[in-house]
Amino acid sequence: MEKIKNLSLRKTIVLYMTISLLVCFFLSVLIVRTAITVQNNIWWKYVDWEKYFEMTEEDARYVTDVPRPHSYEMEKLDYHISEICDFLQTFTVIILSVVGSIIAVFLFYKHKLKNPIEELELASQQICHNNLDFHVTYENQDEMGRLCREFERMRGQLAQNNHQLWKTIEEEKALRAAIAHDVRSPLSVLEGYQEMLSEYLLQKEIEREQIQEMVSESRKQIARMDAFVETMRKMSSLEARELVIGEITYEQLQTEIQAEVNILEKKSGKRCHLCGAATKETFMGDKEVILEVTENLLSNALRYARKEVEIKVYLTASELKIMVKDDGAGLQADREAVTKLFYQQNIKDSLKHTGMGMYISRLYCEKHGGRLLLENEENGGAVITAVFHRIA
Repeated sequence: MEKIKNLSLRKTIVLYMTISLLVCFFLSVLIVRTAITVQNNIWWKYVDWEKYFEMTEEDARYVTDVPRPHSYEMEKLDYHISEICDFLQTFTVIILSVVGSIIAVFLFYKHKLKNPIEELELASQQICHNNLDFHVTYENQDEMGRLCREFERMRGQLAQNNHQLWKTIEEEKALRAAIAHDVRSPLSVLEGYQEMLSEYLLQKEIEREQIQEMVSESRKQIARMDAFVETMRKMSSLEARELVIGEITYEQLQTEIQAEVNILEKKSGKRCHLCGAATKETFMGDKEVILEVTENLLSNALRYARKEVEIKVYLTASELKIMVKDDGAGLQADREAVTKLFYQQNIKDSLKHTGMGMYISRLYCEKHGGRLLLENEENGGAVITAVFHRIA
């Protein structure tokens, strides 16, 4: 039975027609012989026995058939039965051949075409409704089976293409949001410097050296922003960002972070404490990526802190850890959810924040061979640690 199921369509229709014709032939023989027998039995009732035996005795070399009586000689019922027998003897073969062929075609359609056609029709409707979460399950090894497997392969390719397209759209969306998010920090620093200059210059309470320092820091922020925008312009996704490896010292990193702290502290109205274990070791990594992650963590901590934020820097030749701790309510959601794309802890967040900071931070830590650790303090507050591994 399995071999018949896997026969080609051409061989199957030949097989069905052959069986049909053989069955029709034997049925025709049986019906015709039966009709002849019935008809002869009727005619025997109207034979003149004396004449019949005289004819058979005259010449024994010939077989004498039962003579057909005239219609007026037979009873009405016998006449109709005799006519039916004539009809069966003449048209049985034709009728049975036609009926057998029709039955063979219906059986062929039912066993070889109906299921795959219905599956392909249903699959086409699913695709028209943009639903690719289905499978074509017809698995016979005939032509329809091959067609269904090709259709299933096409469905899988369409699903893969749709998934890739959706992923590309999400990556582009994330990239645009990341550009807007990470440009915000340098702009905030520049804005802070402008406010300080406007305030102190009018009151003449600022020295020339401080002005030069603010201008110098402003230029650094502009250069950082320009480099970031240029990097993003060349990228197709966040994952595609290439690391620019250089030497990083503890003093250098502390100075850069402290400059950010001074501005963000003034804007938020909350205290920030930067500390760490001073060391002469040098870490190899991408300073811009590390500073972006630090700014994201610091901005996030200041947003949820009540009064103060603590930043600790631990630098060795093989690893860099930056821990940011706030005195807020701590992480309220699942820690994995916090680092997902466009996550906001509450509705108010969505008014000013894109939900990109933690996602970018996790992505950049992993790209730097490290990880992002999220914890809650026992006495309240969140502790987020960015771990970066040395890049040779």
